[in-house]
Amino acid sequence: MAKVTMKTVAQKVGVSVMTVSNAFARPDQLSAALRERVLATAAELGYEGPDPAARTLARGRTNTVGVLPCWSSPDVFGDDFYSAFLGSVSRELATRGYGMTLLPHAVDGGAPVLNIAMDGAIVFDRAKLQGGLGLDSLVRRGVPVAFVDQAPDVADFSVNVDDFGGARLGAQHVVDLGHRRIATANAGPEGTTSIEASGWHTSEERQRGRLEVLDAAGIVPLTAYRHISSVDNGMKMGFELLDRPADERPTAVLCDSDAFAAGVLQAAYQLGLTVPQDLSIVGFDDTALAREVRPALTTVRQDITAKGKAVTDLLLKQMDAARSNTVATPEHVLLPTELVVRDSTGPAPA
Repeated sequence: MAKVTMKTVAQKVGVSVMTVSNAFARPDQLSAALRERVLATAAELGYEGPDPAARTLARGRTNTVGVLPCWSSPDVFGDDFYSAFLGSVSRELATRGYGMTLLPHAVDGGAPVLNIAMDGAIVFDRAKLQGGLGLDSLVRRGVPVAFVDQAPDVADFSVNVDDFGGARLGAQHVVDLGHRRIATANAGPEGTTSIEASGWHTSEERQRGRLEVLDAAGIVPLTAYRHISSVDNGMKMGFELLDRPADERPTAVLCDSDAFAAGVLQAAYQLGLTVPQDLSIVGFDDTALAREVRPALTTVRQDITAKGKAVTDLLLKQMDAARSNTVATPEHVLLPTELVVRDSTGPAPA
């Protein structure tokens, strides 16, 4: 029996070999109906598609994009926000014929980034600080890079949300409810004493937004910092901030993530506090967790799907430019945020 090739499939369908190739490698180049017809014919003939290794050697491309995270892999997959973001990036890449590889963080060990083949990379802000070896390897190799949550003045291609404006909305919300003893649960290295000392762009922007409102109201907040956004760390900060005499205890806590907020909620209950009667809590991100806990969290929403699409678009523009020996124009994308008021906030206790 003769070997089935891409040409065999093309002749059977009545299209060009390039069309068959695009059906497997660049699905965005075909209509859904045509791609389905090509793939169905290939399956009927027993053709599994071009050999990835051979295609990589022939084209000098891997059709793979790496993602360098801000935390170790277990922490990333354990976080609702990052899981949703990676899912968005993966779906967007798949429609363009690319796969996604999660690159090892510096603390993960394993194969160094320099040994992993990829056509481009998406890098988180904190990966630059904690996983510098990985980022340095990408830069030296000339791999196109698009940043997420990176200060735009130090990155040519970056996607951010309005962290400052969103956090400001959360702070104004609790101030308008009459709260004056307010605390913030922040992402940052433990022991951090100021927003400037954290070194993390998103955390700095969010705290600056809160402080603009709180300073205007004459409020000096209590602060706590933890490195990893998790419910467990939120609970630890909750005890740190709330386990004090009633006349000193905050009546509202503004959190850097929904995971932190859910942890503060657990600490409040263990300390005998009722939310929102005794304590109001505001999260950030509007992940599924914000809607699942009880009471449901008031939070600042960012569009995670749009964020994943935006950074993928920025990266692919660079990759297309590199293949055509041109230079992509630097671009910075800022996505909006909005306050979503649910059941975890209420008037300050009398």
